[in-house]
Amino acid sequence: MSDSGQLSEFDIIARYFADIDGGTTVGTTVDTTAGQSAVTLGVGDDCALLSLPPGQQLALSIDTLVSGRHFPENANPYQLAERALAVSISDLAAMGATPLAFTLALTLPAVDTQWLDGFSRGLRAAAQAYKLPLMGGDTTQGPLSLTVQVHGSVSAQTALKRSAAKPGDAIFVSGTIGDAAVALAMIQGRLTVDQAQQNFLNQRFYQPSARLDIGQGLLGLANAAIDISDGLLADLAHIAKASQLAAVVNVDQLPLSSVIKAVVEKPQALAYALSGGDDYELCFTAPPENRALIKTLGQQLGVPITEVGTMLAGSGVSCIDASGGDVSVDASGYQHFNHSE
Repeated sequence: MSDSGQLSEFDIIARYFADIDGGTTVGTTVDTTAGQSAVTLGVGDDCALLSLPPGQQLALSIDTLVSGRHFPENANPYQLAERALAVSISDLAAMGATPLAFTLALTLPAVDTQWLDGFSRGLRAAAQAYKLPLMGGDTTQGPLSLTVQVHGSVSAQTALKRSAAKPGDAIFVSGTIGDAAVALAMIQGRLTVDQAQQNFLNQRFYQPSARLDIGQGLLGLANAAIDISDGLLADLAHIAKASQLAAVVNVDQLPLSSVIKAVVEKPQALAYALSGGDDYELCFTAPPENRALIKTLGQQLGVPITEVGTMLAGSGVSCIDASGGDVSVDASGYQHFNHSE
């Protein structure tokens, strides 16, 4: 990054971030359906002020993305902004929450106006897509990293928690999984693909779809949910542990995209789908009698929802194939501080 040497922290905020309102209007009342922001005081003061809809609790989540760890150092800043916001919003989707606002802490090696222009345009577009205003944050100098905290609202009675799965629940997954891991292999030069495949994989890695509509539609239908950030097996293990149950996954039912089937052999495709991570699809459990309603929800939203397993009494996560035979897989998934540099 080139240092312009001209812009202060406050100049950066004013020029690039002060007007990112997600297409909402800062006001004193909360009516998100009418485009009314929950932010009553936004960027420019010591604190932002946020109002909650009546009867709702505040849902908070925060994610940090570090250059060289979570994205390539030469990543397109526009796409990077889209990814950073979607990754955090995905946690709200997993709770069935409605997004209200977000904050951004941005650490930059130097002031690069071209990079900031691309990043802020991507962030503005993503905020507009999710109708989510930026209500504050911080900028500082250092190795490139992005920290996004999202704020949402959800009823405590219906929030989708990891600890609420029941024995006999069916396990479902939205969309397709494994694509982001294949994309990373491509980005790192470990896999060669054609242009159409490259476009699809770049979109899956840099522009994941936070499944807000699905999460909200599952309120009252599903018992437990989590977004797939570290890999299906690793994240499903969190549900199993929190609910004090076991999970069994049928690997032959995993939803794989046509691209992943085309560019890698089945064993590798399954490994990516089970342990690759970064898909930001939803994994959730629900009573079997809700299958038809869940299928209808997916059809209405244009997102496939696939049943992939069952919650049982016991502990841990295991895999079987279509014949019921045991399948041995690496369930570790992505873990921070667990990689050789």
